[in-house]
Amino acid sequence: MLPTDAARMANSRLQRRFKQFKEGLKRAETFDGQTGGTVAQKVKLSTIAETLGLSTATVSLALRDSPLVAIATREKIKEQARALGYIYNRRAASLRTSRSGIIGVVVHDIMNPFYGEILKSIEAELDRDKQTFILSNHYDSVEKQRDFIETLLQLGGDGVIMSPAIGTPPEDIQLAEDNGMPAILIARSIEGLDVPIFRGDDAYGIALATNHLIGLGHRCIAMVGGTDQTSTGRDRYQGYVNALRKANIEVDPDLRIPGPRSKQGGFEAAVHLLSLPQKPTAVVCWNDLVAIGMMNGIARAGLVPGVDISVTGYDDLEEASIATPALTTVWNGQAEVGRSAARALLDKLSGSHEPDGIHLIKPEMRIRQSTGPLRVTA
Repeated sequence: MLPTDAARMANSRLQRRFKQFKEGLKRAETFDGQTGGTVAQKVKLSTIAETLGLSTATVSLALRDSPLVAIATREKIKEQARALGYIYNRRAASLRTSRSGIIGVVVHDIMNPFYGEILKSIEAELDRDKQTFILSNHYDSVEKQRDFIETLLQLGGDGVIMSPAIGTPPEDIQLAEDNGMPAILIARSIEGLDVPIFRGDDAYGIALATNHLIGLGHRCIAMVGGTDQTSTGRDRYQGYVNALRKANIEVDPDLRIPGPRSKQGGFEAAVHLLSLPQKPTAVVCWNDLVAIGMMNGIARAGLVPGVDISVTGYDDLEEASIATPALTTVWNGQAEVGRSAARALLDKLSGSHEPDGIHLIKPEMRIRQSTGPLRVTA
């Protein structure tokens, strides 16, 4: 079986699991586990929070009579909850003495093979502990992610592993923690949170790729993809900048194209870069998908990737080694990220304490045929 077939089968299985979860949510919307009857519509904590201009975490604390919320504010929140028909379930929201065996996992998009590899290792680790996970995509929608967390709480989830959506406020993660559902972050970091975070050392990894190109004689090096709205994007761009400056190469803003994350985005970026008066001789790409699209765009223009223009990817997906040419990239430890995150959550649920803060996995270069020495033209 080809690697692409294996990836397609893994994604298909995850899609089926996601569909089953969505069907479960649809049934949950018409059943009130607090009273045992059907309801026209579940009132969510976020609805109460929005009507009062408060955070969901504050509403959750107030409904549990937490002294962290002023008495007057607590009463106001309870009054609004009653007016909206919200019935608070103290038993379900209390810190659990028994476990449901359900773990929630929410990421940007499972169709991205990067997340597929992480999810595969999460599933393997949870299977060993006879746990079940339910999966959701947030597509960088904070609201969709928040809905998933609230639904997971209502279903009695034991914990959640998440790659947070762009703009996620710390209060949304704290909502899970405050209700006895520990959270573990993967791939992206959020400042102001005391939870374990597992991801690759992105600044170091992109510096590896950039230094590889510099070592081949390249000085006009573009960077394509990513966004400053995520820790991943900021760190990878900083690694690129650091490597250029260390080599006394000026950082040219015209050679940075933020945004692309897909093959199509990489292809379109290639068209743009090849239209510049001074074309780059090498390109550092945000991920392997962007890099493969970039190589396709270069080839479409009649040039040879790895000969006329060098290209590096990031993540070392299965497709990287069978691309044409085989893609030079950076292994980012996706399997290790997933395994470590799942193990940390299971340990936390069993009473062990994984140190909070960022746990970085060291990336490694995978040098193949998409990079080569700078061509000197007469």
